[in-house]
Amino acid sequence: MQVIVAEHCGFCRGVKNAVDTALSVSAENTYVLGELIHNQDVVKLISARGIRTAERVEEVPDGATLLIRSHGVGKDVYELCEKRHLRVIDCTCGFVKNIQQIVERKSAEGKTIVIAGQTEHPEVRGLVGWCDSESYVFSSEEEDFGFLKEKEVALVSQTTFSAERFSKIAENLKKVCRKTVEIFRTICYTTIGRQRDAAQLARICDAVLVIGGLNSSNTNKLYEIAAANCPRVYRLKNADDFEYEKILIFKRVGVIAGASTPDWQTQEVLFKMAVNDAEVQATTMKDVVEEMGKEERYKKGQIISAKIVSATEEGIYVSASGKLEIMVSKDEVDCEEYSKDAYLAKVGEEIEVMVTGLNPVKLSQKMVKKVKEEEAMLSDIEAGAEFTVTCTGFNKGGLTAELGTYPVFVPAKEIRSGYVKELDKYTGKKLRLKLIEIRKERRKEIIASQRVILEEEKQAKEAAKAEKEEAFFASVQVGDVVEGKVERVTSFGAFVSVNGFDCLAHISDLSWTGVKQVTDVLEIGKRYEFKVLKVDKESKKVSIGYKQLQAQPWDLAAEKYAQGDVVHGKVVRIVPFGAFVELEKGIDGLVHVSQISHEWLENPTSVLSIGQEVDAKILAFSPEEKKITLSIKALEQKPETVNVKTESDRPVKARKARRSSSAASDEDEYREWNEGGYGGASIAEMLHLDEEEK
Repeated sequence: MQVIVAEHCGFCRGVKNAVDTALSVSAENTYVLGELIHNQDVVKLISARGIRTAERVEEVPDGATLLIRSHGVGKDVYELCEKRHLRVIDCTCGFVKNIQQIVERKSAEGKTIVIAGQTEHPEVRGLVGWCDSESYVFSSEEEDFGFLKEKEVALVSQTTFSAERFSKIAENLKKVCRKTVEIFRTICYTTIGRQRDAAQLARICDAVLVIGGLNSSNTNKLYEIAAANCPRVYRLKNADDFEYEKILIFKRVGVIAGASTPDWQTQEVLFKMAVNDAEVQATTMKDVVEEMGKEERYKKGQIISAKIVSATEEGIYVSASGKLEIMVSKDEVDCEEYSKDAYLAKVGEEIEVMVTGLNPVKLSQKMVKKVKEEEAMLSDIEAGAEFTVTCTGFNKGGLTAELGTYPVFVPAKEIRSGYVKELDKYTGKKLRLKLIEIRKERRKEIIASQRVILEEEKQAKEAAKAEKEEAFFASVQVGDVVEGKVERVTSFGAFVSVNGFDCLAHISDLSWTGVKQVTDVLEIGKRYEFKVLKVDKESKKVSIGYKQLQAQPWDLAAEKYAQGDVVHGKVVRIVPFGAFVELEKGIDGLVHVSQISHEWLENPTSVLSIGQEVDAKILAFSPEEKKITLSIKALEQKPETVNVKTESDRPVKARKARRSSSAASDEDEYREWNEGGYGGASIAEMLHLDEEEK
């Protein structure tokens, strides 16, 4: 009897890590949340160390150590552990962690999460625990997906789910859903390898033994696949279930072990077979496949194992059958620098080569390395990794490219958001992509999307901006003094970055004296302090002022001017009762008509004009009221003979005309000016000065 052991057999990396941890960690006050793995013999072994099993976190005493199994848990478990001050040893499988992250991210985007798996499986329950939006679990492609037709769906799978069944569920979802269906092929690559081995082994064997815990999901999947390809498949939880009588008539028996099956259980079954039949010959599946390959004709793309038989300057000669010798060109040998002598020393060694041509047969060792690297890369891509390609062309439906030996196709709708009209512009450009699916009708073709990456980044950017704005508006209040950098200016003001948020400093709030251009006050790129004037959270607008932190001209006037000072200024406005003289930006003084000249004036314009510069003496100064009264004639020598006229000296018609041209008397006009904030001395004081001059 020939016994063939599957190549992928026994603990996967995640399970091995969990078991090794449980067997090495201190057992004192240590608990496992649920069965560590679905194998009763291993569970008993761990329990014998003193490590107890808890079905719920609440059963674990505060401060104890809790070991989380490879299946993973929902995020609420971590929160509860932190609240209970439990020391967590997280043995969650890396593949499961990746799915949890996908589910959490897509759920946050509002997608409906669909999980292909068994509802009650702990891994699936854990995945559901990372969903904040709707989530549904399907174990069969025959279930009703109709209620999802108007939803945006993200599809993931249990790591140990059937690859074939997952593909069918994905196809059914795409047929039913009218909106986007994002597909993440999250079946563990070792699971895919085991399922492939199970199908292949079952096809070449007369009977198959499947070893592993009866409640192990991945082992049960292997049993289903084997049973679909071989009529005689036996399920064993361990060597105690093995009955040699059932298989003694078969010539070739296959042995498959699940990911939660320790090697020693498989070895016990093999030992029991050997005890019952001394002629049992155990061999690996790899050896059998190689032997079968030697019997069959070569096929292009086939990887075979061959023995080095000689070497020349042109390359090495290998033999896969023991008879036919085929040369592998030195350009196709996997080495940094080819050396005939180096390979003569390796005669008898076995290497893997790929059939790259027929009639005559051509072999390549480099292609084997390339294909394995690409398979590893493809595994990462299937797990959701981003990859980059250069667009090589386009067709009616989208863009084409290549990733190693795999063709890549990006549908037009997956290039970016919105309609893309000119596809030819993308030729030669780099594309950042994520996998949608792998089509395997003829040659593996990668269907990918750049749009999902761009939209994810856009959403992340918008979320970060919204979070930043939220924090900004929570901290800023009217009246606050903030520091900001002038980013850009316009005709109406400056946009200033305050903690990363654009605020507007209107041109009217830059200077008390007014400015024509923003750059007269602020310089682009420099930082200044501003006062918050208005905060509108609804419209996301903040108004700030620069002048509000600067002293007003009148605030400093007391330091510059005093009664009796002689000042220089420019006439900026003339009214019937006098002229306003600008001493500096923002500070004007009034020269009453009676203080312009020792001669009586009917109108100030007869002596003064707009823009004329004059010297004057301060007669009265009130900075609190923002008033300065000036006199020009006080600086002029009084003539010996003064032509003094009064209102009564004017002709009656002139007096009437003056009264009819104004609604107020001199007293009324002066009072109006005084109340307007421009005066200092009263009319009585002015008349008193006139009397003295007379």
